[in-house]
Amino acid sequence: MGRILAIDYGGKRSGIAVTDSLQIAAHGLAAVATTELIDFLIVYLSEEKVDKIIVGLPHHPDGNPSSNAGEIERFAKNLRKKVKVEVELFDESYTSRDARGIILGSGAGKKKRRDKSLVDKVAAILILQRYLNHI
Repeated sequence: MGRILAIDYGGKRSGIAVTDSLQIAAHGLAAVATTELIDFLIVYLSEEKVDKIIVGLPHHPDGNPSSNAGEIERFAKNLRKKVKVEVELFDESYTSRDARGIILGSGAGKKKRRDKSLVDKVAAILILQRYLNHI
């Protein structure tokens, strides 16, 4: 059984999380520049068995996709062309807000709380954990 990988796609930087090989627990993997994301994923997929990639797609409270949904959908479409792994969009509403709350509640110092790459990784973990709970 391969891992499941989740992406919190961002304009500048994207957070990545993966499950263990039994697909039980979600762990933060990296935060990479979005311009380097596909190259990072290709290398990772050559080293690890991944069954599915989940790309977070944010929605407004009324259920409509957010303003960056089109960009995320284009990224997912492009990714499908580049990798031989199933790519699925999954609702990621409020994961970045929730990630900031988790980091604040963890007692992390001010410098750590300002680390946007940490927020991106935690948001990716939340997307992946919500997906695991969903399935």
